[in-house]
Amino acid sequence: MGSGFGRLFRVTTFGESHGGGLGAVIEGCPPGILLDMGAIQAQLDRRRPGQSALVSARKEPDQLEVLSGVFEGRTLGSAIGLLVRNKDADPSAYAPFKDKYRPSHADYSTEAKYGLRNWAGGGRASARETVARVAAGAIAAQVLKVQFGIEILAWVRSVGDIVAEVDPLKVTLEGVDASPMRCPLAEKAAEMEACVRGVRKQGDTIGGVIEAVAIGVPTGLGDPVFDKLEADLAKAMMSLPAAKGFEIGSGFEGTTMKGSAHNDVFLPGDSPGEVITATNHSGGIQGGISNGMPITLKVAFKPVATIFIEQPTVDCSGKATTIKPRGRHDPCVVPRAVPIVEAMMALVILDHALRQRGQCGQR
Repeated sequence: MGSGFGRLFRVTTFGESHGGGLGAVIEGCPPGILLDMGAIQAQLDRRRPGQSALVSARKEPDQLEVLSGVFEGRTLGSAIGLLVRNKDADPSAYAPFKDKYRPSHADYSTEAKYGLRNWAGGGRASARETVARVAAGAIAAQVLKVQFGIEILAWVRSVGDIVAEVDPLKVTLEGVDASPMRCPLAEKAAEMEACVRGVRKQGDTIGGVIEAVAIGVPTGLGDPVFDKLEADLAKAMMSLPAAKGFEIGSGFEGTTMKGSAHNDVFLPGDSPGEVITATNHSGGIQGGISNGMPITLKVAFKPVATIFIEQPTVDCSGKATTIKPRGRHDPCVVPRAVPIVEAMMALVILDHALRQRGQCGQR
């Protein structure tokens, strides 16, 4: 089912939204890394439901259990087993429309593929699967920081047509988490929050964009053809539930520029032999390989498909009917998706950092 991701740092996730729990198995983690379990749990807390009035009311503590691969706080180099148990699952909320296909969900396509589906919360297509990714990504982020000096941070760039232009080199974790919207510009965060509250009152939902940056990435990560660093980042981000768009660097905006304005001119850096660029329209990646500049990307998330407004649909027999879902759902996914984007970015960059070290050595 494609539940594994990565080559040298490989993560396989398991579990479903309303099953016993969700988890991940990590293979290829370097040994001897002293893990900060509090920092890992903090990332899970940033993703969990019930954390504010802007997100799903489902009450899940998302307490991480480490089943293997760690001893006395350090990674052993063997497989790391992670588990988060479901505590507030409620399959009964989905029973009234188990024979109906929810618009823009994976209900119909999953059943068409496999001949059956888990109708309780969407099964593997549920966004709750990402709790396992965040746990694994939080470990990857610590390895990146300790062994490679790389740090990653994401934030909400936009909700609907409300856009916050943030300098990627000045944003801080404290600034991002100062608002439940996870937008570091207070005025824009307040506008976004009002927007989300408004659509929630209407029984509707709205989408948004998350921006992220990786600082301290060395030159040389990625390959020039099929395993381009931005190609793997794109796959990682587009594997996320509700993700519908990806940009690296200038992205689509770059199509409106001339080459003379878009080219990132090379300059000598502060250290002997260091090369930097005057601008970073490339987003830190050229020819599929990191160039030492910060890696910047954006991910677009569609409006959550579950809305509390009656809509037409069809049932499992193909007959026309209507549906009005109930349950606990986010009116806007982006505040909780911030740590998920960080996790996927960490998984990709660590995998490529380990591949580069294996092929070309530490530079």
